Formats: sequence, structure tokens, C-alpha cells
Amino acid sequence: MIPTAANALPNVHPRDEAGLPAPSRTRRRRLFGIAAGAIFTPVVIAAMWPVTFDSREELFEIPKGTWARRMAGEKREILPSEIHLLVGIRNVLMLKNSDDVPQFFGPTLLMPGQTLRIPFTRPSENYFACTAHASGQLVVVVEAAPTWPWTRLGWRVRRMLRGLSEP
Repeated sequence: MIPTAANALPNVHPRDEAGLPAPSRTRRRRLFGIAAGAIFTPVVIAAMWPVTFDSREELFEIPKGTWARRMAGEKREILPSEIHLLVGIRNVLMLKNSDDVPQFFGPTLLMPGQTLRIPFTRPSENYFACTAHASGQLVVVVEAAPTWPWTRLGWRVRRMLRGLSEP
């Protein structure tokens, strides 16, 4: 039998519970592909993008009046308790004493206005006595440079999470 206008079936689309036409599989697949691309594209870019900084030095300054505030009983941290560096990318720690009194960093006495540069050449975890800290200690964590895409992504995620946890 040849279909004609008189005996042709109407174009019927499946309907959902509300009586609206259900989305087609092609449309759902397209929406899923767009959502997956929106999520995974930034992840892939973050994994592939090389880790770079403008300078190999990480500068931390001991502000003027730090010792006076410490002697007055203030416990606020001026410097972070942990400093993270990367071998070969950002591996030079610079401390500048802008305070009016000398400060100790490890075995080194930093006079007012003096800057100390410490290069790190291998991954390590270093503990220094530091008079600018309320706890009296500073930890310098030197990590290997992330060279593989997934290690770069992991490094970026850890860095982001550290930034969220700091006050």
C-alpha cells in the first residue's frame, strides 16, 4: 500500500510526564558533549601549559614595626609559615628586612634594610629559625619542577588549594 495524505500516520513524538515533547537522543548527546568539553578543555589546557614565573626569586619582606608588634604581644603572622619553591623555575628565596631591628633567619642576622638571597638547587624541606614568626620557625618546601602534564595539573590544584586555605 502506498501512503497518501489520507492514510499517512501523523508525525508523533514521544512525550514526557508533563506532556512536553521529550528531547531527542541526538540533542542529549550534543548537550553532554558541550558540558564535557566545557569541563575537560580547561583541565587539559592546565595540564599542558608550562609552569612559568616572571622571576626566579620569591620575595618576602619583614615589614617595619614587626618586632615592636611582637613585643606588644601581637601574634599575627607577617610571613607565611610555609614557603613553596620550584627547582629551576622559582628557586631563589629573598628575604628583605624592612624592620627597625635586626632579625634572625636561620644562622643569619639580617640587619635593617638588608636583603638575603638563598638559592635552592634540589627538592627538599628546610626548617629555619625565624624571629619574624610568632612560632619562631619557617619551613621552605622546595619541589621538583612539574614537567609532565598530570604533575603540572596536580601542582596547580595544590597551589590553588593552598591559596584558598591561607587567610
